[in-house]
Amino acid sequence: MPALMSTARFLSGIQPSGELHIGNYFGAMRQHIDNQAAGDSFYFIANYHALTTIQDAELLRRNTFDVAASYLAMGLDPQRATLFRQSDVPEVTELTWLLLTVTPMGLLERAVSYKDKVARGLPASAGLFTYPALMAADILAYDSDVVPVGADQVQHVEITRDMAGAFNRTYDAEVFVLPAARLNQAKVVPGVDGQKMSKSYGNGISMFLAGKKLKKRVMSIVTDSTPVEAPKDPDACTVFRLHALFATDDERADLAARYRAGGLGYGDAKKELLAKIDAHFAAGRARYAELQADPSYVEDVLTAGAARARAVARQVVDRARAACGVA
Repeated sequence: MPALMSTARFLSGIQPSGELHIGNYFGAMRQHIDNQAAGDSFYFIANYHALTTIQDAELLRRNTFDVAASYLAMGLDPQRATLFRQSDVPEVTELTWLLLTVTPMGLLERAVSYKDKVARGLPASAGLFTYPALMAADILAYDSDVVPVGADQVQHVEITRDMAGAFNRTYDAEVFVLPAARLNQAKVVPGVDGQKMSKSYGNGISMFLAGKKLKKRVMSIVTDSTPVEAPKDPDACTVFRLHALFATDDERADLAARYRAGGLGYGDAKKELLAKIDAHFAAGRARYAELQADPSYVEDVLTAGAARARAVARQVVDRARAACGVA
């Protein structure tokens, strides 16, 4: 029987697919860090998942380190949350196989993310096809109660529940906790071209960009040709939408009024946004630089996190092995 916990356990994965941008921060990272105070939090860097898109060993190592350093720089406390590499918990891959033996092909074939990725040109590998099973193992291995996800990931949590239920029924044993999805309360963060900010689109603003590079990136945000003196619609402006992420309610209202009144040029609005971004990430940027110079600390955090994660995962896998007769 799964052990009862007095507080909820949160589980989230972060793919090391490239340098993190402010869309990653507002879309997931900030909520992950906030959840430290809400319950028992497990955060893994999904480097096994990344193998479906990255086949450059050094790049994957560098991206994995960057994710860890970025989370620590922005306030993740390794004494309150468990941060670890997915690949440091081999129990997860063992559990993936156990789950696949009771998973109908049709369930995997219905996975929307697989169809979308193949449509975007990714090779239709067996790894990509069985991706939901590895994700299910990631979730189930830690007796997770709550999985914060975006709307596009809800189906994966539903598939996880289906796999866990099938295993429990097949072996007539309550091996797995059935997790619940919790939608992230995050707004879509626009990139410099006005589309959703994404590494794959190349339209992001890196979290720790500074100086001339940050200025150049902010000043490149696409705007229309409305004259300085003319009124402007704040809701239709990418600069305003980005500024709103950093501003207080009063600051947002004031800037919106200035847009509608006319006399505010996009160049000046971009300069104000630049100041907001620079100030918001200043402390994190400084801490990130320190961590870059002290990689052994980051490695120690990941190693300690993996030890805690494995202790939980081992218990879950032992239950599963006993239930199906391989132990």
